[in-house]
Amino acid sequence: MTDLRDAAMRSKAWPFEEARRVLKRYGKGAPEKGHVLFETGYGPSGLPHIGTFGEVARTTMVRRAFELISDIPTRLLCFSDDMDGLRKVPTNVPNREEMAEDLHLPLTRVRDPFGTHDSFGAHNNARLRAFLDRFGFEYEFASSTQYYAEGRFDEALLTVLERFDKIMEIMLPSLGGVEAERVNTYSPFLPVSPKTGHVLQVPTLERNVAKGTIVYQEPDGEKVEVPVTGGHVKLQWKPDWGMRWAALGVDYEMYGKDLIPSAELSAKICRALGEPAPELFNYELFLDEAGQKISKSKGNGLSMEDWLKYASPESLSLFMYQKPKTAKRLYFDVIPKAVDEYHQHLRAYEGQDAAARLNNPVFHIHGGEVPASTLVVPFAMLLNLASVSGARDKDALWGFIRRYAPDAGPETHPDLDAAADFAVKYFHDFVAPERRFRAPDARERAAMEDLAARLRDWQGGLDAEALQSLVFAVGKAHGFEPLRDWFKALYEVLLGASQGPRFGGFIALYGVEETIALIEKGLAGELAA
Repeated sequence: MTDLRDAAMRSKAWPFEEARRVLKRYGKGAPEKGHVLFETGYGPSGLPHIGTFGEVARTTMVRRAFELISDIPTRLLCFSDDMDGLRKVPTNVPNREEMAEDLHLPLTRVRDPFGTHDSFGAHNNARLRAFLDRFGFEYEFASSTQYYAEGRFDEALLTVLERFDKIMEIMLPSLGGVEAERVNTYSPFLPVSPKTGHVLQVPTLERNVAKGTIVYQEPDGEKVEVPVTGGHVKLQWKPDWGMRWAALGVDYEMYGKDLIPSAELSAKICRALGEPAPELFNYELFLDEAGQKISKSKGNGLSMEDWLKYASPESLSLFMYQKPKTAKRLYFDVIPKAVDEYHQHLRAYEGQDAAARLNNPVFHIHGGEVPASTLVVPFAMLLNLASVSGARDKDALWGFIRRYAPDAGPETHPDLDAAADFAVKYFHDFVAPERRFRAPDARERAAMEDLAARLRDWQGGLDAEALQSLVFAVGKAHGFEPLRDWFKALYEVLLGASQGPRFGGFIALYGVEETIALIEKGLAGELAA
């Protein structure tokens, strides 16, 4: 354990780099609260999505890394800001007219349009918890409504009242652009109207620190005095974020790059309340196929459900692990590569020493309990097999797979079985509509005829490397320079794509006789037709 910890303290894997930043906060021992607190935030005005998964998955990776380099206990708090007022009716829910009647109520008082829970906030919180449980995350759930009502924030809220002017000094300069008109009306406190239950954005007219109250004016003109404790008010979200960090002693939180200015303000507010701000980590945003930022409201890019229809959650975790500080396209075409890279890392892990394992993404994906890969055929190869075989289900692929790997079966190779099912779905949904076969030119035709002839005489069995050498030799014999032009021709004529698998491996999987027949179809123009 000591050697592993020493290696972790030197590892350049980003979760360990982040974990060491957290450890520096408590170099002399555990904090007074007895644990290190990691937090993620969730806005339950919408359903949990792929960004929610990414934030919890990445934070969990840092938490596990911290637990390897330190004996200080940890907690992960998934916080739902469900006391926010409903500002607009979502477009993807039923009973929208009824919801419109509940505008400005806290989300936990908005009627559930689905009719399954006490409120819209409760519905989305339940969805969040089911979502996190599905992936086996270890976390504690926290509700803003509950924390405010139970008084868990009371002490911090009284400090906000006491330091009201300081917080206004922090916030007011930030109210530029569309928020500039709020400079004269802004208050960090949002009273919950005892008349309507609405969360009100109104000025604070009077403050009484001794009594712990504020005075504001209702829309009907009546002045009302309410305590800032016990859930009678909530804070604007930026002060709320900073107050939460201070009240709970949050040590680490991630957020998207678009929230950098907000996080900086919240950190200042946290310090103004007398507590150190957490260690913060901003990650880059995901882009769609056109390079535009993915938006929940636009529905562009790839959803969580989309990914899991075609690949495992572990492959998505790998995508989240890789280069969190780099903007990445999150679209369907990244899935096959992520699947194969995940299994490449699994296979590499078996032969690595301790230091190399700590730098392997699968260590962080699985928290050190790394399984063996049973994917003996790459996902990209399965896609091509589905293409040429016209398979409608995974059972059709298994007929080819068993010939290539006779010891493999669905029970003994669950990764392969799942991937075969995913590959058929992915091929029919994305590959088949985009295939564009072409006829070979004269040199390509001669080379393919030569390849077919050599395969008819082949006596080397299903040795993928030997078959690859054979294909390679044919390309050289017919003067292809660079040789990738030869392989590109094979892919475009036989598979209808400009990229493809190692062709020798493809022949071994699909079969020599079957490949000869495929070449003959390509030469006859049947595929292009």
